[in-house]
Amino acid sequence: MKKHILTTLKILFPLALGLYLVWYFYKELKAEDQLDELFSAFGQANYFWVILSLFIATLSHLSRAWRWKYTLEPLGYKPDFLNSFFAVMGGYLINMAVPRLGELSRCGILQRYEKIPFEKLLGTVIAERVADLIILLGTITAIVFLQYDVIQNLLNEIISEKLGEISGPAVIVILLVLFAGGISTLVFVYKLKSSNKFILAVQKIIKGILEGIAAIYTMKHKWYFLAHTVFIWFAYLMMFYVCFFALPETTSVPLEGVFTAFGLGGLAIALTNGGIGAYPLAIQVILLLYDVDKATGGAFGWIVWAAQTAMILVLGGLSFAVISTYNSKYRHARS
Repeated sequence: MKKHILTTLKILFPLALGLYLVWYFYKELKAEDQLDELFSAFGQANYFWVILSLFIATLSHLSRAWRWKYTLEPLGYKPDFLNSFFAVMGGYLINMAVPRLGELSRCGILQRYEKIPFEKLLGTVIAERVADLIILLGTITAIVFLQYDVIQNLLNEIISEKLGEISGPAVIVILLVLFAGGISTLVFVYKLKSSNKFILAVQKIIKGILEGIAAIYTMKHKWYFLAHTVFIWFAYLMMFYVCFFALPETTSVPLEGVFTAFGLGGLAIALTNGGIGAYPLAIQVILLLYDVDKATGGAFGWIVWAAQTAMILVLGGLSFAVISTYNSKYRHARS
């Protein structure tokens, strides 16, 4: 019973948080009489750039499906490319309804149509996620350097009243201490002898990451795999970047601002179902730093989120709709 309640909360809490953030976003703009500006921005947007963004996003999803074969080939499996693509898009769709279930779902889809053992598929997905995690950490590190002054000012706002303003070198020391402390904590937890369920769960995650790194290192076509990984993340960045040309007010945002909004927006997606509420709010907060008003920044966030969400709904829905027919006719033609 307790496990059932926890599972239900894991599903409902992100959705409730997302709906609350949507309400908060609306309430804040209404209180400042900026709703008209928000809707005006929707109407004035140049949606050519949004459509181009969706095309680039589709390329990234195709690349992700192609990349999957490089982790499966050493295991002796060569899944059909379209089946891999359908599984990837189906997983994205499931993730919007139940956060963090998408990866398990895409393994289940490919298992059904390619007869590949589920546990082997899951192992390959872990290797993929490790590669993505490395890119994400690199992105965060780049953001720290690109937004060094912003981070320094933010820290000064938080602690200046009690400790006084901090210098640039002090900011570097603080960030290095936080990084070293985080790594040390993970190493300590990983080596800790404990029967605590939480500790064991964390150790399992760390072990999975280490195994994923080892799998990438020993992969036969690891350079192709890594090239696809770089392309996927470059496409993610580009599909976000081109949207800045959709609104006149966002065309002047510098590259470091685009990069920062991209990173924070990516983290915000994990907070709620498909990033509903959280993603537009995160983008709005960053764009405020670059003199883009709340209404326009919020409109930009909602345009990007809505376009990407619509694409996942369409491609994910079509994937579920056609995969059975595709396999029955395709395999019948081959036999």
